[in-house]
Amino acid sequence: MSEETQIPEKFKDLLEKIEKMTVIELSELVKAIETRFGVTATPAFVAGAAPAGAAPAGEEKSTFNVVLTAPGDKKIEVIKIVRDLTQKGLKEAKDLVDASATGAQVVAENVKKEDAEDMKKKFEAAGAKVELK
Repeated sequence: MSEETQIPEKFKDLLEKIEKMTVIELSELVKAIETRFGVTATPAFVAGAAPAGAAPAGEEKSTFNVVLTAPGDKKIEVIKIVRDLTQKGLKEAKDLVDASATGAQVVAENVKKEDAEDMKKKFEAAGAKVELK
């Protein structure tokens, strides 16, 4: 316990007892407190907050990442689509498409739902496999 922390006098005895407890005794104490007062020691999410990338409950996600998972047979067409959508140069677009053969590659991030679906349709028309995340 830090010397800077001001502990009210009424809690000093209690804290001294807790400091002397074993880990098993502390675990039992936590369970007893949870049962007695109907609470839990499990951390809760802050209201309105959601895990990264998740939409709050009841709301539909409005932005997506467009992820190329496989280039398909028409690789040149897919490279052209990547260049067109991302403004990347030929080499960068080719490298991204080549890399998608061995692992998923993000083509665009935080894209509106409608735009993401349009991108997905273009890639699928060229035979590529795409996911919206």
